[in-house]
Amino acid sequence: MEERVLGRTGRIVSPIGLGTWQLGSDWGEVGAADAAQVLDAAAESGVRFFDTADVYGDGRSEQTIGAWLAAHPDAGITVATKMGRRVPQVPENYTLENFRQWLDRSRRNLGQDTLDLVQLHCPPTPVYSDDRVFDALDQLVEEGVMRSYGVSVERTEEALTAIARPGVATVQIIFNPFRLKPQEEVFPAAREAGVGIIVRVPLASGLLSGKYSRSTRFDERDHRSYNRDGSAFDVGETFSGVDFEQGLDAVAEFQKLLPEGLTTAQAALAWIVSQPGVTTAIPGARNAAQARANAAAADAAGRLGTELDAGVQRIYDAYFREAVHPRW
Repeated sequence: MEERVLGRTGRIVSPIGLGTWQLGSDWGEVGAADAAQVLDAAAESGVRFFDTADVYGDGRSEQTIGAWLAAHPDAGITVATKMGRRVPQVPENYTLENFRQWLDRSRRNLGQDTLDLVQLHCPPTPVYSDDRVFDALDQLVEEGVMRSYGVSVERTEEALTAIARPGVATVQIIFNPFRLKPQEEVFPAAREAGVGIIVRVPLASGLLSGKYSRSTRFDERDHRSYNRDGSAFDVGETFSGVDFEQGLDAVAEFQKLLPEGLTTAQAALAWIVSQPGVTTAIPGARNAAQARANAAAADAAGRLGTELDAGVQRIYDAYFREAVHPRW
């Protein structure tokens, strides 16, 4: 698989990474054996970037990765975790003391003395403008608690504020054919600054897998059941914030654009990682077959034509721009 430099971290990663929210919680149950097989399949397929968070399964995702790393010490995987969602979301909780506590826990979970990359986990907007927060993060880098830090954001304005900070190595943001706004300013600014872009929710919570219909029902523990109205966290994290049924109609249009031999998910992923400024995308996987299929998309970017670009723009304008573009 192609290799890319992850922004100011200087680390080499794959254009298709692995998101591991599914291995923790909020997507229904994934057993320990299945979780280990997902990590195995991803690594065997050339994936060199795992993304997790301290709240995924209350540490279960980190612990699963930590156990896997212990068994595969020479795998060459960069692991990014996230912190900040274990407390009420007020700026006052983003302190050096809290960072130390959260990162000590993540280091134990992951079995790492020094964390590769730590991201603020979609904090309140004022946090991005607070020098004390970033001074604390700089101090933790100097102390060897982590090698680099970045941010995971909800809004493009937050991303632009973060990119302007010299210590921010990466920005994680939602981007897919149903959420195009980051292309306008975020990606060009990141490229100019040398900041890595990590794309999350690349398949719109599975909508762009092409496997769902109006009769699909999700487990009650799955955020695609309980967060469609944004009652648990930002609604943009669930189906990219688009209406499920409208999304199904848009997927049907997207499928008309697919190059021969590519699945809906592979075409979406290949299109995402071919966009200038994108470093890596982090689709999740519930089983080994999904992990392998997602990884295979990395080699498909060269098979995409200009018709797909034009079609994505047309679908976005018709179905989503009015509702989605101003919001995030």
